[in-house]
Amino acid sequence: QEQLREFGGGLVQAGGSLRLSCAASGIPFSSYNMGWFRQTPGKEREFVASISWDGGLMDYASSVNRRFTISRENAKNTLYLQMTDLKPTDAAVYSCAALLRGRIVSHRDWSKYDYWGQGTQVSVST
Repeated sequence: QEQLREFGGGLVQAGGSLRLSCAASGIPFSSYNMGWFRQTPGKEREFVASISWDGGLMDYASSVNRRFTISRENAKNTLYLQMTDLKPTDAAVYSCAALLRGRIVSHRDWSKYDYWGQGTQVSVST
């Protein structure tokens, strides 16, 4: 059964750091481009970052660029998001998603992704 599961969310003070992990099972992880998205109540799901299947290409939303780093370990079927200098506006439910490589679609479009995790809450206090 295909599954993505996020770990590492929690409460952090503004300016602090967190690392999220996403463990994949039931899919050939290295065949998928991966993304992180976030959502707050009443707002549309927002693109955060994406990484190509081989880790060679990364893309970031402008709001997180230079603060967040996406990475992956294909040997461990795991995706990461290192978040630094967190701001209250970063508070959201963060979800990882898998997009089959080779599909000619925008990796920033959440509706194009094939599999999703259930999400992990990130809260940032002032």
